[in-house]
Amino acid sequence: MQVLNKLKKIDWSIILLLIVFMFISFVVVRSATFDDPKFPNYDIKTLLFYGVGFVIIFALTMFDYRIFLKGWLFLFGFGIALLVLVFFFGSKVNGAIGWFVLPGGLLQFQPAEMMKIAIIIAVAYLMGRRDGDPLRFRRDVIPIGVLVFVPFVLVLVQPDLGNAIIYVFILLGMFWIGNVKYTHVLIGLAVIIAGMVLFIFLFNTFNSEIKDYLDSKNKVHWYQRINTFINPESATVDEKHQSENAMIAIGSGGLSGDGYMKGQMKSKKFIPYPYSDSIFVVIGEEFGFQGASILLLLYFLLIYRMILIAFQCNDRRGSYIIIGIVSMFVFQIFENIGMMIGLMPITGITLPFVSYGGTSLMLNMICIGIVLSIKIHQVKYELND
Repeated sequence: MQVLNKLKKIDWSIILLLIVFMFISFVVVRSATFDDPKFPNYDIKTLLFYGVGFVIIFALTMFDYRIFLKGWLFLFGFGIALLVLVFFFGSKVNGAIGWFVLPGGLLQFQPAEMMKIAIIIAVAYLMGRRDGDPLRFRRDVIPIGVLVFVPFVLVLVQPDLGNAIIYVFILLGMFWIGNVKYTHVLIGLAVIIAGMVLFIFLFNTFNSEIKDYLDSKNKVHWYQRINTFINPESATVDEKHQSENAMIAIGSGGLSGDGYMKGQMKSKKFIPYPYSDSIFVVIGEEFGFQGASILLLLYFLLIYRMILIAFQCNDRRGSYIIIGIVSMFVFQIFENIGMMIGLMPITGITLPFVSYGGTSLMLNMICIGIVLSIKIHQVKYELND
């Protein structure tokens, strides 16, 4: 009876949206991989990942999310331990030592993805202790910032710039909703802007030295991605290859697209990882502006429903968790699409619920499960619960 009562409280519009995303992901991944024998049955695997993900969602929905808050220190510590162990026992995938790969390659697990939810829960717990009062700079903002800085550095040196940046935006989004003082916001913006200006100045001043150093470490792709974004006029043809081809493909789609399975530039020789990081290119080329707009509308509806749940939440910590998850999704969507149309530097960030990838999809489904758990477990509680 209790389970049935909980099922009645589920936001079924979110489940419906996920079913639509599952269909979109299956269709687009199929188009991106159907003529490439290196990626067999990726479309079927996508459905299997979604099937497991829905099981996870309903299991977490029945689970009281406040248990995660009580165990925040264990979750965060476990995540840090995995990020450290991956340097010793991990495998290099796409130039980054950030994956645990089982023998035979049957299962790949990326700890940096799962660290996102550990960060969100840890920050939500620590900010929740203020119970809505403004965050104090030395006793709240600085300690929480240092807490997030640790996994940021561990992921950055893998190197995985994409996930490291996501940690920062999760923190910024949660600080904003956590009643941070405007003076602290101005200080933070000043530091960020100064850091960006300094980085661009140093990058341009020591451009050749940076290129030679990264080339010696077999990480020249870092230089190429940053240089293409900062100095597009001086970037070489090879450096601009992915971004230019992506914009050409999306532009060729026009209003209604070239048609399903008729995209000409999704081949790996034109666009790397068209089934994963670059999947928006396939959507833009084959379904055009209309298809891309429908996808963005679906994202808007999903985020809208999540924000409504956050507003209706009696527990501030539950609201903080949801805003952390929303911040993560919003940045990933903006960065993934932005890097394909030349607005953002190219990083290895997937498009939520659409790109192929078991670890990233499982993380996203876990996040949705926690959001739904927050919705149905709205009872009065003591702050120390």
